Amino acid sequence: MPTYDYRCSECDHSFELFQHITERPIRECPACGKPKAERVIGAGSAIIFKGSGFYQTDYRSDEYKSKAKKETESAKPEVKTSEKK
Repeated sequence: MPTYDYRCSECDHSFELFQHITERPIRECPACGKPKAERVIGAGSAIIFKGSGFYQTDYRSDEYKSKAKKETESAKPEVKTSEKK
């Protein structure tokens, strides 16, 4: 169920209401009680994907993952230490 933004044109009160998508918009303002509330078109919300990536982790085959792991391991430079005695 979406949350709708409303604003009263009489008292300029803004509020949010959690409603079914099929419900009619309310008209009565909870602050002043007059039938002047109107639904305001909001910006909405966005989906945010964070992390290593849902495509790389969820949809890649096991064979691809193992090849990619081998490539990253072989690409790492070897650390050489020189000891003086």
